[in-house]
Amino acid sequence: MRRILFLLFVTGFLFSCSDYQKVLKNEDVKAKYEMAEKLYDEGDFKRANRLLAQIAPQYVGKPQGERVMFFLADSYYQIGDYNFAGYQFERFLKSYPKSDKASQAAFLGAKSYYELSPAYSLDQTDTDKALVKLQSFINTYPESEYLEEANAMARELTTKKERKEFEIAKQFTKLGKSYILEYNISAIAALDNFVSDNPGSVFREEAMYLKVVASTNLAMNSTVQKKKERLLAAKAAYQNLIKNYPDTRFAKEANKLAEDIESELAQVQKQENLSK
Repeated sequence: MRRILFLLFVTGFLFSCSDYQKVLKNEDVKAKYEMAEKLYDEGDFKRANRLLAQIAPQYVGKPQGERVMFFLADSYYQIGDYNFAGYQFERFLKSYPKSDKASQAAFLGAKSYYELSPAYSLDQTDTDKALVKLQSFINTYPESEYLEEANAMARELTTKKERKEFEIAKQFTKLGKSYILEYNISAIAALDNFVSDNPGSVFREEAMYLKVVASTNLAMNSTVQKKKERLLAAKAAYQNLIKNYPDTRFAKEANKLAEDIESELAQVQKQENLSK
């Protein structure tokens, strides 16, 4: 029985492929449309896509044009060709802005660019584009069933962009431990910019702690003329961390740096007193 069922399946599949190839090579647009719709409904998006791409130009301005264009865009999305999917969903929305499928098309178009967003360490052009599309969708369709997912994707991409900016500042801090003062100066500037530009970031607490680290490194290795001023700046960075995060997870390390700062300040004050 299993063998018979298998043979029937293979035979049916071969006939299906044969029919598909005939329609694909045929000039009959209606036959291609019917086959494409059948394949699309069955989830065979790859073969449906080939047919839809052939007939879409011939349905422009026709009653079935809206349906064909949406199926074409969605078939690109379903087979993972997100560049073409994003482009085709944009075309669909321009052609049919009042379509019942407009909300879904806007969401899937934005999601196509979301899928193209690379790792945080790479160029984030596609991430920027995805965020623009997602924000446009959120603003245009605030009651959409896709709103929660769109917000989640936007948060994820925002965090990815923040991480890239944060990792650059973090790298300067690491390099600053080599006692090259310029790295610490760059780290402090980068961390200040990060905290200012990303007030709700998940990396904000660590950024404020790293400023204490970079400020302390800078102060401890500064000339006598600049040491006191920079130690006071490091102390202020520590106090700012504790003010914003009283139970910071970096308390142990930050408190140790604060002790070092106070100890060094005492030495500086002692030297000042002796020189008077």
